[in-house]
Amino acid sequence: MFTAIGRVTLHLPESGSLKDKRQVVRSILARLRNQFEVAAAEVDRQDSWQIAVLGLAYVSGEASHAEEVIDHAMRYIEESRPDLAVTDVQVDMLPFGD
Repeated sequence: MFTAIGRVTLHLPESGSLKDKRQVVRSILARLRNQFEVAAAEVDRQDSWQIAVLGLAYVSGEASHAEEVIDHAMRYIEESRPDLAVTDVQVDMLPFGD
């Protein structure tokens, strides 16, 4: 069993309040969960108006599949939201068991 985890930092230049940011983040997280079946949450910088840090995770029996799903989800964020800037992306693979 393998778990792929990703962390993506977004700059939201149009956000003028935490309410604006939360609306954008909620929308992104819902789409990621629905389209890619990943676990996704805002994991850092919750009090910053224009910075969002999202964490994603996916479990699979094959490392390559888990990593591929996370990579597609990260690309989806960039391609579907041209109004946001992706400033950092990190992806790691965690094996479990023998």
